[in-house]
Amino acid sequence: MTIKISQNFDAGAIEVVKAEQAGDIELKLRKDSHADIWQWFHFRLQGARDQETVMRFLNAGEATYAKGWENYRAVASYDRENWFRVDTEFDGKVMTIRHTPETDSVYYAYFEPYSWERHLSLLGAVEQSPLARVQDLGNTVDGRDLNLVVVGDPSAKKKVWVIARQHPGETMAEWLVEGMLNALLDPANPIARAILDQAVLYVVPNMNPDGAYRGNLRTNAAGANLNREWMTPSLETSPEVYHVKNKIQETGCDLFLDIHGDEALPYVFVAGSEMIEGFTEQQAHEQQVFVDSFRAASPDFQTKIGYEASKYNADMLKLASKYIGHTYKCVSLTLELPFKDNDNLPDAEVGWDGARSAKLGEAMLQPILKSVSA
Repeated sequence: MTIKISQNFDAGAIEVVKAEQAGDIELKLRKDSHADIWQWFHFRLQGARDQETVMRFLNAGEATYAKGWENYRAVASYDRENWFRVDTEFDGKVMTIRHTPETDSVYYAYFEPYSWERHLSLLGAVEQSPLARVQDLGNTVDGRDLNLVVVGDPSAKKKVWVIARQHPGETMAEWLVEGMLNALLDPANPIARAILDQAVLYVVPNMNPDGAYRGNLRTNAAGANLNREWMTPSLETSPEVYHVKNKIQETGCDLFLDIHGDEALPYVFVAGSEMIEGFTEQQAHEQQVFVDSFRAASPDFQTKIGYEASKYNADMLKLASKYIGHTYKCVSLTLELPFKDNDNLPDAEVGWDGARSAKLGEAMLQPILKSVSA
């Protein structure tokens, strides 16, 4: 077979410079569709079965988060269901993947993808539960549906909001939501039942459907970074935030969790709201209770390594968790999962992956219960 590299599919993204021989393939990271951001990649290689394949990403050193390539290993899959890590090197300028495919078709990606079809299947499965409903919030820039999952009784005293994939390439966020929803809707899960006795959950599994489908890392179809739009979202450039923000104003919020992925840090951690002006002692206490409970619930979660509190001072209230924490005086956290691996509990075969993210979503029910019971 002739060597062929393609990317014309859901979340596909790559530029081919040279691909005549498996041992000498040159590629470039493709930028987000409407923004100068280079990082996400996802492509299919055909025709290299049993050949030592060398793929050089020529502009990796110019990526938006070049530190993300340090000690990083790309993921690969033959069936798009089972993903594994492959040898990857970075010399500060060029990133090189070395792999000998076992079949004529293999996919490579920055992280295990979460497809639009899987997203729709998740919504369909969720709505089979008598505990949940799927609501339409409006349209994205490209006209896709922006859906909200409501779990529990909307008249419940406590209102919990969970949103994921404001940055569409951070697919581990929706994997986490899938695991959380599966656990929450399990009638045999006592933690879930206890939560729903006291709270209703509003969950947006994918805040950025357009960016996800287009193969963007951080922006939507208008080039907007949704996690910088919370002060003044518009229907023209950030309808996703506009619709979700309006719904939160309608329901209120007692706990807010914004799920993300971090390119550089190989750990699971949260960024809190303690730097916000007017952050109260009560908020600080409730935030610490959530963090302590999460740490007890999952060894994957840690508190030693994360962001400095001053990281977002310049545009603080433009961010979802800071805006919500300031406006509703509630526990409001950004949860970061790794693109690489969890260095505290590394996995040589798959690194951090979708399944591990889903398990963390299950474990997150415990601190949610602690929070709504306080």
